[in-house]
Amino acid sequence: MQYNVAQLLKEPIGSSRAYPLDETFSDRDGLADRVAGRVHFMRTHQGILATADLDVVAFQSCGRCLAEHPRSLSLSIEEEFYPLVDINTGRRLSAPEGSEGCRIDLAHTLELSEVLRQYIITNTPMKPLCRPDCAGLCQGCGADLNRQPCGCDMGDVDPRWARLAGLLGPGD
Repeated sequence: MQYNVAQLLKEPIGSSRAYPLDETFSDRDGLADRVAGRVHFMRTHQGILATADLDVVAFQSCGRCLAEHPRSLSLSIEEEFYPLVDINTGRRLSAPEGSEGCRIDLAHTLELSEVLRQYIITNTPMKPLCRPDCAGLCQGCGADLNRQPCGCDMGDVDPRWARLAGLLGPGD
């Protein structure tokens, strides 16, 4: 997701451009399979303000059964990108601290992929589930309990809990 912003950098502050975005990724390196929406760029006194409202289909591993499943996210992105060189003079520019991932390269190309990856990560739950009633994996054999019950004998009770287990009736 690269955009050449050379012409926009030459224009006065407040100038803007908008582009539709509909991309499908084959390698899922950035955690997303599909991104769709609209990207808006506006010239600021230091660089380019990028805003976007995007619908993203991201693939995640379930926190219980480890199965990969798609998750739909709606993201609102707002980041300012700073050029490495002045568009008119070619002089090197220094960017504010903390803007390492939001740079416009020497060819005046603005790369949105890393920012999108970061927004996906921050909008992903810490323990995503493939479905709310996911049974997870068997602690004994590792079988996926969503597909079939496992044949492990879970009758072994920790000796420290044996008395409490005796309070349960047969078959409980």
